[in-house]
Amino acid sequence: MAERKLLVLFGSQTGTAQDTAERVGREAKRRHLRCRVEALDSCDVANLIHEPLVVFVCATTGQGDPPDNMKMFWRFLFRKNLPPGSLCQLDYAVLGLGDSSYPKFNFVAKKLHKRVLQLGGNPLLPVALGDDQHDLGPDAVVDPWLLALWDKILTLYPLPPGLEIISPDVCLPPKYTLHYLPEDSPHPDSDLLQPTAPRAVPSELHPFSARVVSNQRVTAQSHFQDVRLIEFDVTGSGITFSAGDVVMIQPQNCPEDVQQFCQLLRLDPDRRFVLKPTEPGTSLPPLLPQPCTIQHLVTHYLDISCVPRRSFFELLSYFSTNELEREKLQEFSSAQGQEELYSYCNRPRRTTLEALWDFPHTTCAIPADYLLDLIPRIRPRAFSIASSMLAHPDRIQILVAVVQYKTRLSKPRRGLCSTWLASLSPEQGDVRVPLWVKKGGMKFPADPATPVIMIGPGTGVAPFRAAIQERVAQGRRGNCLFFGCRQKSKDFYCQAEWEELVTKGFLTLFTAFSRDQEEKVYVQHRIQENRRLVWELLSSGNAHIYLAG
Repeated sequence: MAERKLLVLFGSQTGTAQDTAERVGREAKRRHLRCRVEALDSCDVANLIHEPLVVFVCATTGQGDPPDNMKMFWRFLFRKNLPPGSLCQLDYAVLGLGDSSYPKFNFVAKKLHKRVLQLGGNPLLPVALGDDQHDLGPDAVVDPWLLALWDKILTLYPLPPGLEIISPDVCLPPKYTLHYLPEDSPHPDSDLLQPTAPRAVPSELHPFSARVVSNQRVTAQSHFQDVRLIEFDVTGSGITFSAGDVVMIQPQNCPEDVQQFCQLLRLDPDRRFVLKPTEPGTSLPPLLPQPCTIQHLVTHYLDISCVPRRSFFELLSYFSTNELEREKLQEFSSAQGQEELYSYCNRPRRTTLEALWDFPHTTCAIPADYLLDLIPRIRPRAFSIASSMLAHPDRIQILVAVVQYKTRLSKPRRGLCSTWLASLSPEQGDVRVPLWVKKGGMKFPADPATPVIMIGPGTGVAPFRAAIQERVAQGRRGNCLFFGCRQKSKDFYCQAEWEELVTKGFLTLFTAFSRDQEEKVYVQHRIQENRRLVWELLSSGNAHIYLAG
C-alpha cells in the first residue's frame, strides 16, 4: 500500500496562511497521515519530484506578490527550463488566502495552481479562493473545501484497517514538550541575548544586536501623534543598504504583560527548560536558545499581544474544566460562531492576553507543553530606512509613528513594536535591538542626470530622506519632494534639514499643511498647482516618480 504521507507548504506574510497550514496539518494527523508543515522557502524545491501529495497554502501580498517566505520557491518554479512533465507524480491542491478588495485577488494561488498543472501535477480540487472580505472571512471557503479535500485524499489513501479518524473531541499531542531543568542545575553565565560575533550578514535567524544611539521625538509635545527618529549603531555588523531598503526589527513584549501572563498561567518566569519535539524530524523553533527560561520565552517569542485566531480558541477549549467557558470557546471555534468571534476579537482588537483574562478557569489549566501550539511567535516588523550610509556611515535611522488608538475596550490599543521602540532610552545604558536589513521595493535611478519626484506625506517621507541624503552625497541635484502633514509647527519632520538643502540648491520642496488654513490642502493639490513643472520633469527630464504613504 502507498505510504500515507502529506506535505503542507505555506507562503505567509502576516501568519494567516501559516495558521491555516497548521490546521491542515492537524486534520491530517486526525486521519493518521504522516504530515510535515513547512514554509515554501524552507523546503528543498528539487525534492518536490519525489513527493506524492502536497497541499499549498498561500497568501497574496501587495500588488499580487508572493509572500517573503516563498520568493525563492516562486523564482525556481517559474524557471523556463523546468521540463513540462517534471511533477507528473504529484497529486496537489492549492488553497489561496486573499482579499477581493484588491485587483490582484488571490493572484499567487491562481498562478501557482496553473504552473503546477503545466508541470504535470494532478490537481485534486479546483483552487480555493479564501476571501477576507466575506462576512465569515476566508473560512467560508476554507471549511467546505477542506471537507472535499479529505474525501479525495481518503479515497486515494484509505485509513489502514482497524484505524478510525481521531475524533475532534480528542486533543492532539503538542508539537514540543517542555522539560524543566532542576532548579539547582548549573547556569551558563552568558546573558541570552549577547551580541554575538557576526557569522554572516545578519538575517532573521541571526539578527544583529544593534545599540540604540538616539531616540528623539520629532513632533511637538502638544501634537496628538508621537513620532520618533531613532538611530541604531550597526558598526561591525556587515550590514550594507541603499535608499529604498527596509530594516526588519524583532520586537519584544513589555515587562508588565510578561508578568501578568506568567501570573495568569501560574508560570515561574525563572524556571529553565529544554524543548523536545514530540515527533522525530520536527525541527526546534530556530530563535529560542536551549536551555531557555520561561521569562525569555514569553518576552521574546510568544506574541501575547496579537489578536487571537480561531485556532487559539479551538485548542483552548480542550483544556477547559469549566462548562460555561468551554461552551463559549467551542462556539468561537465553530464555523457558526465566526461573526461572534469577529466582534469579540477583531473589531475591538482584543489581545491574546486579554482573552486569557476572560477565561480564567481555562487559562490556569493550560499545560506549558502547549504554549507554542497556542500562541504564535512574535513576527518582525518592517521599517523604511530613513538615512543613507553615505551621510551616516555605520548608522541606520528610522521614522516611527507610535501606534495608539481607541476601540470600545477601555484600555487604548498600542502597537507592540512602536511602543517598545519609543520606550527605549539610550541614557539608560547599553540598549540593544535585534535587526537585519532587507532589499526594499524602491530602486532609485542609476543615471545621475535623471530627476526624481518623490511624494511622501507623513512618515511616508522616510525612504525619501534616505534617497535625498544618498543623492546629495553623490552631488545629484534633480530632487523634487512633495511633503504633507497637518501643521507646519507640529509635525513637519526634518524641517531644518529640508530647508538647508533647498538653500543649497539640492532640493525643490513643496509642502502641504492640511490644517493650517480653513480649507484642507493635501499633496495632490500641490502637485496640481505645480503641474507644469511636474510635466516638464516627466516629458523632457524623463523623471522617475515615487510615492510612499
